[in-house]
Amino acid sequence: MTETESNAYDVVVLGGGPVGENVADRTRAAGLSTALVEGELLGGECSYWACMPSKALLRPVIAQADARRLPGLAQAVRGPLDTPAVLARRDDYTSHWKDDGQVAWLEGTGAVLHRGHGRLAGPRTVTVTGPDGTVTTLTARHAVAVCTGTRARLPDLPGLAEVRPWTSREATSGKAAPGRLIVVGGGVVATEMATAWQALGSRVTLLVRGKGLLNRMEPFAGELVAEALTEAGADIRTGTSVESVTRENGTVVAVTGTGERIEADEILFATGRVPATDDLGLETVGLEPGSWLDVDDSLRVTGTDWLYAVGDVNHRALLTHQGKYQARVAGAAIAARAAGGPLLEEPWGAHAATADHDAVPQVVFTDPEAAAVGLSLAEAEQAGHRVRAVDVEFSSVAGAGLYGDGYKGRARMVVDLEEEILRGVTFVGPGVGELIHSATIAVAGRVPVGRLWHAVPSYPTLSEVWLRLLEAYRDN
Repeated sequence: MTETESNAYDVVVLGGGPVGENVADRTRAAGLSTALVEGELLGGECSYWACMPSKALLRPVIAQADARRLPGLAQAVRGPLDTPAVLARRDDYTSHWKDDGQVAWLEGTGAVLHRGHGRLAGPRTVTVTGPDGTVTTLTARHAVAVCTGTRARLPDLPGLAEVRPWTSREATSGKAAPGRLIVVGGGVVATEMATAWQALGSRVTLLVRGKGLLNRMEPFAGELVAEALTEAGADIRTGTSVESVTRENGTVVAVTGTGERIEADEILFATGRVPATDDLGLETVGLEPGSWLDVDDSLRVTGTDWLYAVGDVNHRALLTHQGKYQARVAGAAIAARAAGGPLLEEPWGAHAATADHDAVPQVVFTDPEAAAVGLSLAEAEQAGHRVRAVDVEFSSVAGAGLYGDGYKGRARMVVDLEEEILRGVTFVGPGVGELIHSATIAVAGRVPVGRLWHAVPSYPTLSEVWLRLLEAYRDN
């Protein structure tokens, strides 16, 4: 192993996913020299193993489901999906797992890419071990930003490595549909991948430890998604734990807590995420390897004046779009501090990631889609707010029937009765993902309910659900 001369920059970014790219983009736009360190593909998990491939797999599934709701079109789409064509389009959206385009974009910003494994080596210092073993030392005049994200959490089951289980990476990059697929988990990855692979030809068994699906959303979200998955042919078993897994002659055998044996060709564990901080040199700056990194609202790590943790690694909101939002805030804060200027750190200020607390949006791309922003009813009550939930069925909206025959869905808004603002909104139904930004604006903007009456939804669209919600609030 050899060592090159030290390279000094204003900012060093560890991790080249969407979050790290956005931090680098913002600091470069502010005129700060920036190095970005990435050991895999520039573009990170989202581009190659999460958001983009998963939604490329799901889009044909959802389009076919929508078409089947329309007389005159349903007959034409009765057959199965062309799985190889769907997978080929997925491959296009991952750029066939090549990052040339992302590299060209980064170079256009003026940031410098260092390929290799980056580790902290003391305050404002990073070492990068390149593919050939060469070690380069980078120093940061102003800030180091940790944007290394997370990786899949696997349960502590004996012999699991020999089973070669799927995680989210294998599920989104699979080259063929397994005949039988066990999915362990009930969250976003589990429900989306069950939806995708069931439609692409797999017989899916979903094993859920808890009482239902999507337990971080309003209860009706998981109920409607479970109902649709069951109608599509998936076997959902709640209250079911996996005690052991083996692979016998190529067949996966999962044994549940009741002793039942379930056989499949592959098994996907979608059982959460852990921070990718175990081999990051955190111990050199007094932090615990493998830990989530606590930050303030400017994304600066607690107890430091130079280290930032942005995106999933800080455990505030494990979503790509929220990480990119944090990156914009962090980049602006780093630039302001470097210039010696004042910081706007009050709630909703330019240097405060306030939305992480009050207005996090999310869409689950199942059929039906589930979309939510802000607090659920239970979360709002636990936070001490005096609130009321208002529910309406989408069947009360003309646009729902036009969208497709038999449209089934529900909307809820959680109203703060003291401030007369919305604490949270949830939509479940086909096509509702495109509605959630209107709810995000209402929640983030703290728009008074009285003012929402003047935001007139166009007729006949799904957005008219807003009028039905406001009417239900007024009349009860």
